[in-house]
Amino acid sequence: MPTQDLSRFHEAQADSYDQALSQLRAGAKTGHWMWWIFPQLKGLGRSQTAQHYAIRDGAEARAYLDDPVLGPRLVRAAEAMLAHPDTPPEDILGGIDAMKLRSSMTLFAAQPGADPVFARVLDTFYDGARCAQTQAALE
Repeated sequence: MPTQDLSRFHEAQADSYDQALSQLRAGAKTGHWMWWIFPQLKGLGRSQTAQHYAIRDGAEARAYLDDPVLGPRLVRAAEAMLAHPDTPPEDILGGIDAMKLRSSMTLFAAQPGADPVFARVLDTFYDGARCAQTQAALE
């Protein structure tokens, strides 16, 4: 299996992760960090930024989860969302980013051995419904 280059995520999160986590814990996203905090599968985002931070495939998603920095950060960010179970994700993130969250959680929940927090986010905010486009692309 080829080595996954996740440096783009490390670089982007270096200056923004603490701020993003703080905003999630407060229940109000005000910054622009969604792409590298809750990445989506390639092909879902159209902007240059979305394409740059897109996860190429299941192997890269697994590498992201296995990364000693990125994996735990994703879990903490998902847990921060779950601190607001009665608040619609659209109210926390905005409409577009709420869709990105669903796609991201679908991607990572589908990985073998994934932390159950990703499925809990889907259960809590989306009644368990997965992103159909993400699921289809993973098949």
